[in-house]
Amino acid sequence: MHEWLINFPQWLRLDFTDDIDAFMRYLNIHYSDFFAIFKGFLNAFIGLVYQTISYIPWWLFIIIVMAAARRLTGRAKSAALYGVMLLAVGIFGYWEMMNETLSVVITAVFFSLLFGFPVGVFVSTARRAEACLRPVLDAMQTMPVFVYMIPAVMLMGPGKAPAVLATFVYSVVPIIRLTSHGIRQVDPEVTEAAKAFGSSRWQTLLKVQIPQAKPTIMAGVNQTMMMTVGMVVTCAMIGANGLGMEVLIAINRTESGRGIIAGVSIVIIAIIIDRLTQSMSKER
Repeated sequence: MHEWLINFPQWLRLDFTDDIDAFMRYLNIHYSDFFAIFKGFLNAFIGLVYQTISYIPWWLFIIIVMAAARRLTGRAKSAALYGVMLLAVGIFGYWEMMNETLSVVITAVFFSLLFGFPVGVFVSTARRAEACLRPVLDAMQTMPVFVYMIPAVMLMGPGKAPAVLATFVYSVVPIIRLTSHGIRQVDPEVTEAAKAFGSSRWQTLLKVQIPQAKPTIMAGVNQTMMMTVGMVVTCAMIGANGLGMEVLIAINRTESGRGIIAGVSIVIIAIIIDRLTQSMSKER
C-alpha cells in the first residue's frame, strides 16, 4: 500500500526517448540534403588541412615546431626536446597517422575558436545572455562525450565529419567561459580610464579589455585544444582514423605494445600543444 514511499512511483515516470528518437528521424529524413552538404564541407576542410600538413616535409615540420618553441618559450633546450619528441613519432612509424589526427584536431579547434570567442565576448557584455547560456554550457561540459556521437552519426554517418562535430560541442565550452570570465575580470578603473579618454565601447573592448584578458583567454584556448586532443581515441569509435584508431585496434586485439606506443604519440602531441599555447599566454 505504501510501496511508493520506498520505490519511486511508476505513475511519475516520463519517457522521452521515443520522442527524441522520432525528432532525430525527422531531421534525418527532411534535412538529409543539408546534413550531406555540411558533411561535405567539413570533409573538404579536413582534407585541405591534411593536405597542407602532409605537403610539409617531415624535417621542415620539426624545424617549424622547434622554431616556434624557441620563440615562445625562449629556451633552446625546450625547442630541442620538442623536436626529439616529434622525431620519435616518426621513428614509431606513426607520422602519417599523426597528420590525420592533427587534421581533425586543427579543424575542431578552428571552428571552436571561430564560434566560441565571439560568443564569449558577447556573453561578457550581456548579463542576461550569460545567465541563459550558463546552464547550457554546464550541460555541454558535463554530458558524457559518447552522447554527442549518437546524433552526429545518425545525421552524418560515420567518419571524420561527425567526429569534428562531436569534438566541437565538447571542446567549445572552455573558450566561451574563459573569454567571458577574462573580460569581466578586467580592472574597472582601466576601463573607465579608456572611456574617459574618449574611447568608444568597441575601442575599449578591442584595445583594452581583450588585451588585458589575454592570459585568461589563452588559458581557454589551451583547454579547448587539450579537450580536443582528449577526444582523439573516443572519435575513433565513429570512424576518425589516425592515432586514436590505432589505440582502438590495439584494445580490440589486446596488443599492449601497439596501444602504448600509439598512446605515447598522442601524449607527445598533447604536451607540445599544451606547452606552446601556455607560452603564448605568457609572451609579451
